Amino acid sequence: RSIQRLLVANRGEIACRVMRSARALGIGSVAVHSDIDRHARHVAEADITVDLGGAKPADSYLRGDRIIAAALASGAQAIHPGYGFLSENADFARACEEAGLLFLGPPAAAIDAMGSKSAAKALMEEAGVPLVPGYHGEAQDLETFRREAGRIGYPVLLKAAAGGGGKGMKVVEHEAELAEALSSAQREAKAAFGDARMLVEKYLLKPRHVEIQVFADSHGHCLYLNERDCSIQRRHQKVVEEAPAPGLGAELRRAMGEAAVRAAQAIGYVGAGTVEFLLDERGQFFFMEMNTRLQVEHPVTEAITGLDLVAWQIRVARGEALPLTQEQVPLNGHAIEVRLYAEDPEGGFLPASGRLALYREAPAGPGRRVDSGVREGDEVSPFYDPMLAKLIAYGATRDEARRKLIRVLERCVLLGVDGNQRFLANLLAHPDFAAGEATTAFIGERFAEDPSLQPRQPGAEELALAAALLYQAGAEASAHQPGLAGWRSAAGAPWKIVLKHAEQRLEIGLEVLESGRRPRLLARLERREIAVRLLDCDGRWASAELDGIRRRHAYHLDGGRLWLYGHGGNLELLDVTHAGASVQVGASSGTLKAPMDGAIVEVLVGEGERVGKGQLLLVLEAMKMEHPLKAGVDGVVRRVQVGRGEQVRNRQVLVEVEADA
Repeated sequence: RSIQRLLVANRGEIACRVMRSARALGIGSVAVHSDIDRHARHVAEADITVDLGGAKPADSYLRGDRIIAAALASGAQAIHPGYGFLSENADFARACEEAGLLFLGPPAAAIDAMGSKSAAKALMEEAGVPLVPGYHGEAQDLETFRREAGRIGYPVLLKAAAGGGGKGMKVVEHEAELAEALSSAQREAKAAFGDARMLVEKYLLKPRHVEIQVFADSHGHCLYLNERDCSIQRRHQKVVEEAPAPGLGAELRRAMGEAAVRAAQAIGYVGAGTVEFLLDERGQFFFMEMNTRLQVEHPVTEAITGLDLVAWQIRVARGEALPLTQEQVPLNGHAIEVRLYAEDPEGGFLPASGRLALYREAPAGPGRRVDSGVREGDEVSPFYDPMLAKLIAYGATRDEARRKLIRVLERCVLLGVDGNQRFLANLLAHPDFAAGEATTAFIGERFAEDPSLQPRQPGAEELALAAALLYQAGAEASAHQPGLAGWRSAAGAPWKIVLKHAEQRLEIGLEVLESGRRPRLLARLERREIAVRLLDCDGRWASAELDGIRRRHAYHLDGGRLWLYGHGGNLELLDVTHAGASVQVGASSGTLKAPMDGAIVEVLVGEGERVGKGQLLLVLEAMKMEHPLKAGVDGVVRRVQVGRGEQVRNRQVLVEVEADA
């Protein structure tokens, strides 16, 4: 069948990625978007755009009826669902077929077979594929889960039966935690997939997550395109993906690949899919699930095979046969991918929202690839996943790819919202990762205890530069506004700049040796003096000499908030010089504020109630995940300022607790 125009039923980097392959094949593209995505990058890159309305996924990207209407109205012959949203929705696949549209995914019956994790496990059990011990039955009441979890033995893992990506997934260590975890997981699953059904299985403590990329055509051919190791995870969300899996021998690769092909053939699969396994220390593998779609991490498979998987999807949908046999599938070199998120590693990895004041990606080149869905000036919305881009490096060896990717991260500039570049660079540099020995427990076990994984504190040079930039901004402001309090530009005047970073208060003494457009300053820190000469600063980039060494830094100054790009990531500093001693850095507070934009899904306390430090007060939903908000002090609730279902803004006061004396 012919495809002249393709509608992409998704947003962000995957929408841009699909359109890129469509263009290469001479196919026009149609973008759909929500109200708040009308100026998004994927919209700008499409030939035709259609507004779905709404903001939340349920009102926009999950509206299959509107998407099909958009495809028909725009003259598209096919729909690519990307990943997430409707990509594994069998009803949507059927509706596309009924409307005469090609669905660039497997048949609806195959999605049905694997779309429910419970049904998929039953199928695999029949086929003799090894399974992790668990319960995937129809009964969904708390008592059933309590009984089955006790039979399996704690810790257990609750998983949404109808989805993936870490949504609706909770680890339960003890029976006392089960009821709350089940309720939260069901809410997340319902919000993300429209289906609250859950399953429970034994939680394996230190396995590796190894998955097989399979591809099938409509002529009965199916093959596997090697494997990917996705063991580095946080909250069951993949953080680092690589291909091939470190240390996986040819015999085990073949066994896992052939098992994955059998699984796909058993359900009449067509198109791209991934069969995910847990691999234990003994080399035994257990079926987890099958994702009936293109995976986020598909670029690492493309790198080691030289194949374009989206182009394959298009060709298979048109009725073409796979162009290779299993023996012809390449496996060359090594590729590693990391996910660039708007999130705060220092604040418990909470998602961040806001405007990308300055955004620069590492330039493409040999062995370097960036799949991005944003541009400078875009707003990071609380309604969608906080992933901004995928950074991929390829090399002849794993270590070459690893070193290249660290360099790609160091050249990625993200200012205006919190980002995870430094955390990712630290992780890639860790000796255990470098040795290929990391498991799914790696981040959970190491992050809090291992200083090498912690975001590094601001360096002396960065603090000196920050103080100089704030001095110059104040001096220039006072030149245009005579009498501006606190700022002077006279040479020789002593200064003290006070900055707040995370929970630290940092003081920098500043002596102005020469004022003007290129000031010469001497910054005094606790144990060091640094000579600073500002050569140029235009509000985006600053050139400066620090102890005679010239450097160029990206920065963004918004009032007293300074974003500075340094040693592999973004750095947020708050100027509290004139706030005086009233600024309490690191003090526990009885005022509970929203850590990000989102919606309140549970209010668990009332005014007048006594609460203890660490007690759960509210549950906030943001970026498709639930975030528990707890009391910071022992005391009595004096005010509850929000209700269930209410939309809240970042830093909005939610609950006030009067602390015990």
